[in-house]
Amino acid sequence: MYIRLPKETKDQIKEELKEYVYYERSEEIGDLAAENMLDFILKEIGPYFYNQGVKDAKEMVNQKMVNLEEDMESLERPISRNR
Repeated sequence: MYIRLPKETKDQIKEELKEYVYYERSEEIGDLAAENMLDFILKEIGPYFYNQGVKDAKEMVNQKMVNLEEDMESLERPISRNR
């Protein structure tokens, strides 16, 4: 699975990667190296973040369903068994 990003987003991330490498390693990298690094991150590491996002979304939806079920149950009216 490959995560696709808009060109503007990729360009921004590449600039941030170049700055990171410069400040952390005192090395300057060019656009090609930054793009290769970004491609690696998206292809090899990105799925971990994506899958965690799916798990987080699933948990949020499950919690909303529990809340919805509680709300629906609170609408029930008691039934009188007296005749």
